[in-house]
Amino acid sequence: MRYRTLGSSDLEVSEISLGSWLTYAGGIEADQTRACTEAAFEAGINFFDTANVYGRGAAETAWGEILSAHPRDSYILATKVWGRMSEDPADQGLSPAQIAKQIDASLTRLKTDHVDLYQAHRFDPAVPIEDTIEALQKVVEQGKARYLGFSEWTPEQIRAAIDIAGPDLFVSSQPQYSMLWQAPEAEVFGLSAANGISQIVWSPLAQGVLTGKYKPGQPVPEGSRFASADMAVSKDLVYSDATLAAVQRLVPIAEQAGMSMPALALAWVLRRTEVASAITGASRPEQVHSNAAASGIELPDDLLTAVDEALGDVPVTEPTLGPNAKTGITHR
Repeated sequence: MRYRTLGSSDLEVSEISLGSWLTYAGGIEADQTRACTEAAFEAGINFFDTANVYGRGAAETAWGEILSAHPRDSYILATKVWGRMSEDPADQGLSPAQIAKQIDASLTRLKTDHVDLYQAHRFDPAVPIEDTIEALQKVVEQGKARYLGFSEWTPEQIRAAIDIAGPDLFVSSQPQYSMLWQAPEAEVFGLSAANGISQIVWSPLAQGVLTGKYKPGQPVPEGSRFASADMAVSKDLVYSDATLAAVQRLVPIAEQAGMSMPALALAWVLRRTEVASAITGASRPEQVHSNAAASGIELPDDLLTAVDEALGDVPVTEPTLGPNAKTGITHR
């Protein structure tokens, strides 16, 4: 496993990290969650990413039980705030009161006195950005988080925060990024790098599409991720015959290079120096080890050209953003 510095921080994160979005929030049993987490340690993964809204606390609770058995300095822990945490519509967002409430709840569930990275899960246009920034800074001042980050903010939102608080405010950006979603390359990567912000990318396997297991012209496999009604939006965006056909054209490229499709997809993401870590999910320990094996793979130029040619006319520049990502910025 190789490690990269996370933005302007002193955190050295594993190139492959373990996330808990669709799995440890209740998607798999507790013993599988434990087995995958222990497999991550075995593979050299030291970066674990979760969020308060995953299972409305279930993912944090699961990792609180498991990670607390390991020395606190043996792993880097990230969580997020923004999503709706109860049936109360007001129980969400990035207001100072909500941030103060949710960081304490997250720390309780995670059984720790601090997280290494606290991220704004999306942008909140209903709250003055100055208030959100001050509340996040207070979390750091109180020692409850070491560093701050954000997920799926637009370039305009990133610039607004930097204009107010300077380039030292954030150390990480968490966008969706893969062969099938390349939009962050246009502005977010460069803007972030210029301000000491690294990318920790989610869905580098395009929710499993880049494993090659889905075939064009065939129905969605029963029991697969895209068979779930919760994945309807993502399915509409990436699960088309044109996209699946392009992915199948990648299969011989991976085989000729002597690697699996997941390894090719993860190495492709990590080819960018702006990316500190690729967040992967896993429901079985062998998946953790397989994903971890992608660390350190360097793709030659001719292979990258072959990938571009295989993707052809498949649209790769429309990101899947949260519902508030393209709305305005509120000031005091």
